[in-house]
Amino acid sequence: MIKVLTIKNNKSEAIINEIGAYLEKLTLNGKNILLPGNIINPTHGGMAILIPFANRIKGAEYEFNGKKYFLKKNKEGNAIHGLVLDKKFSILKANKDSVSLSYTLEDEGYPTRLEIEVKYSIGNSNLETEFFITNNGNSNAPLVVGAHPYFLIEGYWKINPKKVKKCLLFNKIPNGEFIYYEIEGNIDYDDCFYIGNMVELSSDNINLQIETTDMPYFQIYTGVKGAVALEPMSGIPDAYHNKIGLYIIKPGEKKYYSFIISLK
Repeated sequence: MIKVLTIKNNKSEAIINEIGAYLEKLTLNGKNILLPGNIINPTHGGMAILIPFANRIKGAEYEFNGKKYFLKKNKEGNAIHGLVLDKKFSILKANKDSVSLSYTLEDEGYPTRLEIEVKYSIGNSNLETEFFITNNGNSNAPLVVGAHPYFLIEGYWKINPKKVKKCLLFNKIPNGEFIYYEIEGNIDYDDCFYIGNMVELSSDNINLQIETTDMPYFQIYTGVKGAVALEPMSGIPDAYHNKIGLYIIKPGEKKYYSFIISLK
């Protein structure tokens, strides 16, 4: 049986599924924040966890330390959204306002064994997501950590800061170059940006802030009317090839990332 956990703090509530450590629903100060989602299509709503890479890997293959690794391909022929979306996490600790889940990643498409802990903590009007990553294997490995929150919006939406750096893409894959760019609301995006450790999303119904630790890149995706995915990432898509934001985690090393979603 799949376990679903609820954490609460006054008028705020988060519902977390043990599959993928997936955030199914988030209510902050009585307001629904996320497009409804489920574990069948976890990146179509809610908030999916993207580890050990975020978004696309070109050709679903890469070379690391002289060895080639192969990943599952999507219909475009790329790998996408990491290796833990459908994996069952163990519940380490749960109480009224926080929960910690863990998973040991061992995959033929990845060079080492990773211990992944995801901790959710809910406050009066915010949710903190923390990642504790440990390399318990014998090899160095490439690491990018990300999340895929899909926020409900109404009417015109905008991002602050507006002036950012945008990844240049070819067939949805970054080519490793950036241009200075002003984000305009109410147009379609499936693009990555360097924004920094704080970003605000506002529309007629909502004003949100995301503050990150070591996750300065964001993917903006507008695949559904009335919602915007604003995805914090430690590195950009295809980082296994372009190396931008890529971290090499060594055997025995621990790495920490986090972000806080706050209702303003």
